[in-house]
Amino acid sequence: MRKIGCLGLVLALAVLAGLFMVVHAWGGAGPLPQNTTVQVKRGATLSDAAQALQQAGAIRSARRFTVLARVLGASAPIRAGEYRIPAHLSQSDILKMMQGGKTLQRFVTIPEGFPAVLVQQKLMEAPGLTGKVPVPIEGTVLPDSYSYQRGDTREEVLQRMQKAMVDYLAAAWKKRSPRTVVKTPRQAIILASIVEKETAKPSERPMIAAVYSNRLRLGMLLQADPTVIYPITLGRPLGRRILRSELEAVNGYNTYASPGLPAGPIANPGRASIDAVLHPADSDALYFVADGTGGHVFSNTLEQHDANVQKWYAIRRKRGEM
Repeated sequence: MRKIGCLGLVLALAVLAGLFMVVHAWGGAGPLPQNTTVQVKRGATLSDAAQALQQAGAIRSARRFTVLARVLGASAPIRAGEYRIPAHLSQSDILKMMQGGKTLQRFVTIPEGFPAVLVQQKLMEAPGLTGKVPVPIEGTVLPDSYSYQRGDTREEVLQRMQKAMVDYLAAAWKKRSPRTVVKTPRQAIILASIVEKETAKPSERPMIAAVYSNRLRLGMLLQADPTVIYPITLGRPLGRRILRSELEAVNGYNTYASPGLPAGPIANPGRASIDAVLHPADSDALYFVADGTGGHVFSNTLEQHDANVQKWYAIRRKRGEM
């Protein structure tokens, strides 16, 4: 009887040791030597995910992982997406990550004032996206950072960018000020794209919008340099001074040659520029010129403006630019 009791104790200890090893293997450090990413495709099963994890070196055995996940893990389903697996992450934590949907978030950022041709370029260069996308219609994309996952299509991301613009413009239009000169949301986008290109200082946008609003109201030429450049480069930097022939060209965008707004937007304006057009500053200013600090000085009369231009020329001469 004593021998049987000892044998039973040994077996019990062996079982406990085995259970300890299993639990330790499940919750202990994994074999992955360095951080990596694993893609779980839409519709993938736990076994499919385990195979991907084994191929990446995050686990030693796909079959063992599947069994332990069903015995020791929660019953929640895994979620599709790209996962960043840290080095030596345990099998238990890997399962929790995939059940929680803690996927790796990638972002494509569209800066304020980006033209449509550069939006397309950004999307085509974004790693992990699939498919091709055409150059979007100018002014239809809302500048922002957009998250995506590996395997998403570029068309899907572009549609989200365009929906964001539709939604924001609709909400902003409802709150527009009586001072705004634009009559339609499209006019708001056109004028906002000019404001976006004319100043890098967010605080100046309402004043820039006021100047152009006042000019439109009085029937004056807008005389906005960015509109002259747009047909030449489609929104890319010109890299040189505007030529006299370009200032005299009639093409639907040259606001030195034709009154009113240009034929369409010249960039994708951000929220602040849209808001500035719909809520321009309460000002009678009709002119502005650079002040040498990255901003502008505004004036109500041509005489004041001419004096400010001379001050700007003096600054440029002192810098050796003229």
